[in-house]
Amino acid sequence: MAAQGERQESGKDGRFSPAGSGRISLSLLLLAGTSQAALADDLLLPFAETASDLLGLLRRFDLHNAVYFGLFMGLVAFSTTTSLLLMYERRRAGRAERRLRNELAALHGADDLAALLMGSERQLLVSWNGRDGEPRFQGDPTIVGENAPAQRALAFGTWLGPADAAAVESALEQLRERGQAFRLTARCLGNRFIDVEGRTIGGRAILRLRDVTGDRSELLQAQAKLSTARSDLRSMTMLLDDVAYPLWIRDAEDRLLWANQAYLRSVEARDLDDAIGRSLELLGAPTREEARRQRQAGTTFSSRVTAVVAGHRAVLDVIERPTAGGSAGIAVDVSELEAVRTDLQRQMDAHVRTLDQLPTAVAIFDGSQNLIFSNAAYQRLWGLDAAFLALRPSDSEVLDRLRAARKLPEQADFRAWKADFLQGYRSVEQQEIWWHLPDRRTLRIVINPNPQGGVTYLFDDVSERFELASQVHSLTRVQSETLDTLKEGVAVFGSDGRLKLHNRAFAEMWNLAPEMTAANPHIDTLIKTCRPLAPRDEPWIDIRGAVAGLADMRMGLSCRIERHDGTALDCTAQPLPDGATLLSFTDVTASVNVERALTERNDALERASRLRDEFVHHVSYELRSPLTNIIGFTQLLGDETVGSLNPRQRDYADHIMRSSASLLAILNDILDLASIDTGSLELSPEIVDIRSTIEAAMRGLEDRLAESSLDLVIDVPDDIGTFVADGKRVRQILFNLLSNAVGFSSPGQTIRVSARKRGGEVIFDVKDQGRGIPPEIKARIFERFESHTLGTRHRGVGLGLSIVRSFVELHGGRIEISSAPGVGTTVTCIFPNERRETPSDGRSAHSALTPIAAE
Repeated sequence: MAAQGERQESGKDGRFSPAGSGRISLSLLLLAGTSQAALADDLLLPFAETASDLLGLLRRFDLHNAVYFGLFMGLVAFSTTTSLLLMYERRRAGRAERRLRNELAALHGADDLAALLMGSERQLLVSWNGRDGEPRFQGDPTIVGENAPAQRALAFGTWLGPADAAAVESALEQLRERGQAFRLTARCLGNRFIDVEGRTIGGRAILRLRDVTGDRSELLQAQAKLSTARSDLRSMTMLLDDVAYPLWIRDAEDRLLWANQAYLRSVEARDLDDAIGRSLELLGAPTREEARRQRQAGTTFSSRVTAVVAGHRAVLDVIERPTAGGSAGIAVDVSELEAVRTDLQRQMDAHVRTLDQLPTAVAIFDGSQNLIFSNAAYQRLWGLDAAFLALRPSDSEVLDRLRAARKLPEQADFRAWKADFLQGYRSVEQQEIWWHLPDRRTLRIVINPNPQGGVTYLFDDVSERFELASQVHSLTRVQSETLDTLKEGVAVFGSDGRLKLHNRAFAEMWNLAPEMTAANPHIDTLIKTCRPLAPRDEPWIDIRGAVAGLADMRMGLSCRIERHDGTALDCTAQPLPDGATLLSFTDVTASVNVERALTERNDALERASRLRDEFVHHVSYELRSPLTNIIGFTQLLGDETVGSLNPRQRDYADHIMRSSASLLAILNDILDLASIDTGSLELSPEIVDIRSTIEAAMRGLEDRLAESSLDLVIDVPDDIGTFVADGKRVRQILFNLLSNAVGFSSPGQTIRVSARKRGGEVIFDVKDQGRGIPPEIKARIFERFESHTLGTRHRGVGLGLSIVRSFVELHGGRIEISSAPGVGTTVTCIFPNERRETPSDGRSAHSALTPIAAE
């Protein structure tokens, strides 16, 4: 009864009424009635005794008796009233008790009925009193699992599917927070179905879990299976739509019911309805009729047919199988397979033709040891008839015929030899044997087992190879003897970087032991052995790269190795056609010593030349200052500013002046050459008037021209104009050329100076009628300090023409000389004319009017 007292029933008004509350109230009422009756008896008994005493006292006293009597009567009246009230309350309490007892009996009946109803089926009730109340569980907890506690019912994820658990969780949360009722059917993990219902009653949230049984359970399971089947069908349909082969389903009347996308693409239909509406068929009518006939006979149609697929002819392997309601079919495009098969057949034919062209004899025998193929070389090697080979003889028959023709090696026991030879059919490894035939031929036979059974024989005539190997061996020995006689060290390394061949000089040059060279050491080992004699790393790195580097990176190499003992070796690496590398070491110690001596001597000569140039440059500067003083004082004497001179003194002063001017010119030439050698001489470009420049150079030689009775003719066009150059150096060039022409001319002869512009060049010609220059002198005429009198009184230090050539070349021009003995000399200076000027009137503001010697 205690368990039943905790159950809660639901009324029609939607409120809860505690089952035990009636029983508790009734007990309280009964207890109250009993207490009131006892109280009345306890109160009336003293009053009765008092009344008796009061009556006795009234009889004995008068006034006091009256008072007591009044008091007594009041007490009697009070007691009577109280008794009447008590009797009334007792009757009312009895009626209430009877009513409560009837209600308690009804509640007991309702409780029993509720327990009976709850026990009629397996279910579990979970209730919450308020939002934060603790859950109370009533009913059978095994509904959520065998031997499971009731609290597990609220862990929905442990006994419901993920989707249903989430739905129940959400609905229960809405019920407890908003009082929103719900009812749904959930599926357990054990494929059972549970009715989940939630509602609020009397301020409580109630969750009822009840098993779904009977027809409804079977219906739900059928619906689940139907949903699964539909999902599987949808997945299978999607999968079949992605299949690259056409698939279709037909009904019993051969009408198209379904086709995948490959089928629709093949018949060029938009969708299935379009294919059905236009009766688009993949297969031709004869093929469909044959398929229908075989289906009616209960067999599966399978055939390779030709059809038009998406506008292109294709070869299809068609399989159509009868079903309960029609048929289902598939078509596999084997066009590429047919093309591959045809191509394979062509390749096999080509291989047969190729094998017929091979010099190696090939014979293929099957698992029954019968000949199935032989090339032309096989027939030529053994001299067998084509008709005999066409009969597909056995391997034993072929051997017997060859033995009869004495074409096999001579054997004492031919039967045992043949049995041993035919063991190749039972071997899984390739074998190689050699036959030495009676006709002195040597054959190499390769027996290769075939995976499908049988063997393939390869007969290679190596007689010529043996002969060539013998010749190569002889040549190798001759080569080795020849290399051993050479003084140069020679070593040949293979493509793997190992020593293959060397001569005696190589081993002696690097102190290599015979045991080491006989082991064919690697280049790294040899370098490690030879490095102590020549410790420099660079040559060895280059040598290793040339020998052991990548094949496409190997190149020729030449380097020099200097050893500790002073020996110098020239190493040359040369790649060979077979991937090997040839190294040669030549002792060049003697030539290196000579080269060193020559180098040292050349260095000494260059130092001497620099000392000479520095000395000349220094002395020239040191001489120029006193010479300038001499010229200045001589001019003062000649001007007679410090006193008059007699004629002889005046002649002496003039002589000193001319000699000093000549010496100053020589010093200037030396300084100019020194500046040119050091690269410190720079030109000062300006606009140079050609005629004025020639005239300025001529004025410096007027005295010499007059003394030598020579005529100077200037041949320059009036519109010759100007050009851009260093005017001072151009005048110096012309002065030197004219001075040289005056020196080598005889009295009465004419010197011609001409200037022309031709294209982008300015050309100066200085021509004399002197003795000319012999060819042996002409080649050295522009060298420094080259002075040749040629039988004249002209003397010079040999710097004039050298300076002329240097100045012309500094301008970017060139100089040419034309001369022959007895016909005079013509010197031509050609300057670039990069700037064109207007014709001039023969005057130049930039030209100097003083003689060259004064400069």
